[in-house]
Amino acid sequence: MKVHEYQAKGIFSKFGIPVPPSRLATSIEDAKDAAADLGLPVVVKAQIQAGGRGKSGGVKWVNSLEEVEIVAQRLLGKPLITHQTGTQGKIVQKLLIEKPLEIKQEIYVGLTIDRGKDCPVMMVSPAGGMEIEELARERPELIFKEFINPLFGLLPYQARNLGFKLGVKNIREVSKLFFALYKIFIQYDCSLAEINPLVLTEDEEFSALDAKLNFDDNGLYRHPEIKEMLDPEQLDPLEYEALKYRLNYVRLDGDVGIMVNGAGLAMATMDVIKLAGARPANFLDVGGGANVEMISRGFEILLSDKNVKLVFINIFGGILRCDTLAQGVIEAAKQVKIDIPILIRLEGTNVEQGRKMLNESGLNFLVAKDIYEAARKITDMT
Repeated sequence: MKVHEYQAKGIFSKFGIPVPPSRLATSIEDAKDAAADLGLPVVVKAQIQAGGRGKSGGVKWVNSLEEVEIVAQRLLGKPLITHQTGTQGKIVQKLLIEKPLEIKQEIYVGLTIDRGKDCPVMMVSPAGGMEIEELARERPELIFKEFINPLFGLLPYQARNLGFKLGVKNIREVSKLFFALYKIFIQYDCSLAEINPLVLTEDEEFSALDAKLNFDDNGLYRHPEIKEMLDPEQLDPLEYEALKYRLNYVRLDGDVGIMVNGAGLAMATMDVIKLAGARPANFLDVGGGANVEMISRGFEILLSDKNVKLVFINIFGGILRCDTLAQGVIEAAKQVKIDIPILIRLEGTNVEQGRKMLNESGLNFLVAKDIYEAARKITDMT
């Protein structure tokens, strides 16, 4: 789960990470009032959950209330397209009106999980303001890392090491900031905690000019206050619908909808579809513990995507039995008008019972006996 910049900065403030003075605005009048309260000039920042806002016109320095009105009018209620949003962009519903700072240095600070070393890693760079992926590709020597043992947490010497690498004078202050960010990362089950840029002002003070927090969905049950920050308007409507039923769904740009149980099987199924000459329309993993309702809802979501020309259900029955899957698909098919082919491949627990249920349902399902036959049918039908 992602949150907006203003929400992340609210969390930062609670943990003692300095942020610039700002106000949230949801209308043109709100934006003008906020600018007047803060004092001009101000920076108007579109609040969407995607990077690259500045390059796409979503962050503007303004010097007058007239300019605030013009910028707010141009952004509010309009889609902002960045390299992370896709061609449709994301609708701007909120603006952050922020007081600009006199910047001496821009720094990158980020925390995530290193999957290779199975531990958190803190990364810093004196070349802040750039996208970390671009920086890693073009100037990897400017990224410094400390791998953190989760049993001990971030240690003082590691924080000092990173401060020295950045070349800042006030090691104590920047170390306090690193510890605060790590505390947020651990306490809220984050998958990413990022400040880019962390600025050093002319007064030798640090401030988080931007803020990004991503949370592990599996830990949200422990943080109801974070879950309440979810902005449905920043999600694809079908992805939001899937979230209600604990379905792992990501919409793609192909025309073959897929339903599987297990992320590994999902990736393999997407490969099969590509090798068959088609393109997957989504990633949908119903998981091993899916029940009939979850299967039914997932099937309805697949059929709601107007780009889908064929649905391929590929299930390996283990914890999720094949007969449970079949019952869910049959129930959903009775409630939703189906005018596209439905291809199903089942294997595993209660597979014969599941196939029998599908064949005797009176519904027009295509049942493949194995993945090779399924691939051939996909090729023939697309």
